[in-house]
Amino acid sequence: MPISTDRFEEIDDEGDGPTPGTNAAEILTFLDSHADQAFTQSEIAEATNVTGGSVGPTLVRLREAGRVDHKGKYWRVSDHVQSVDEATAHASETAASYETEPMAYKTWQEHASDPRDDRE
Repeated sequence: MPISTDRFEEIDDEGDGPTPGTNAAEILTFLDSHADQAFTQSEIAEATNVTGGSVGPTLVRLREAGRVDHKGKYWRVSDHVQSVDEATAHASETAASYETEPMAYKTWQEHASDPRDDRE
């Protein structure tokens, strides 16, 4: 059933990750928690609640979305996903530090000014 564009705009899309509780989320969570390792499909099936027959097609979809890498018979979380996670964590920490220690207006103004404006 179609929805209005207003309702579409109200949808809270917290990133482009898989829906929690799905096979994709289960596999991605497992691989992300073992980011320094690569696994076969059967190892992923044994370590998750995803059936063996669903692991392969789910991994293919995750690879097409750029979330996992595949070489030979091994699969791992994508370097891109790890980089995004690290950048998000860094941005969150930086934002939190500004909340606990507000920047003085003069300091903010110095950071906000364009260095090219200092030319005479």
